[in-house]
Amino acid sequence: MKSLFSVVRNTACLFLLLFIIPLAYLIFDGLTDEKTFADIGIVFGNKVENSGLPSSRLQARLDEACHLFQTRKVNNLFVSGGLGKEGFQEAEVMKTYLMKRGIPSKNIFVDNNGINTFASAQNLKTFIEQSLTPIKSVAVITSYYHVSRCKLALNEVGIHQVRGVSAKYFELRDFYSIPREIFAYYKYLFTYLVSSRKS
Repeated sequence: MKSLFSVVRNTACLFLLLFIIPLAYLIFDGLTDEKTFADIGIVFGNKVENSGLPSSRLQARLDEACHLFQTRKVNNLFVSGGLGKEGFQEAEVMKTYLMKRGIPSKNIFVDNNGINTFASAQNLKTFIEQSLTPIKSVAVITSYYHVSRCKLALNEVGIHQVRGVSAKYFELRDFYSIPREIFAYYKYLFTYLVSSRKS
């Protein structure tokens, strides 16, 4: 009986350490918006509906990006996404949405090769290196549970002045997205640690 109790206790402690604490961290970090200025904001893509319009989740990210630009918290926006199964380039749809809300085309940079979070981070790094205007700071604009992994991915590619801003959008799907995000974060963290040791 004592050994069974020890197993249960150790399992509970392991679960707390590997799941509950990281879950609390991801939610807290994602919902803690950093209000400081950034040279550019990166908006991470998401589903485009069959109508060609952004999904509610993606629209919330874009609305937050509009707010940051209009309140002069970012100078430019970098929209990043891939080709969705609905047949639309997410980044192109994102740019159209932003322009309809008054963001000048010259201030929106499109990345159609952001097929995942890490690819978007790499593509932004390339853009910054090729930019004629110095870009030193970046604002991550995405869903709250996604913020920590985005910041980690940007750190991994060498972008370190990063702040997080979350879209004001919550849905039942979050109960699936948040646990999934924990495993994805661990994957990125492990990759980051390995690459850091190699360098």
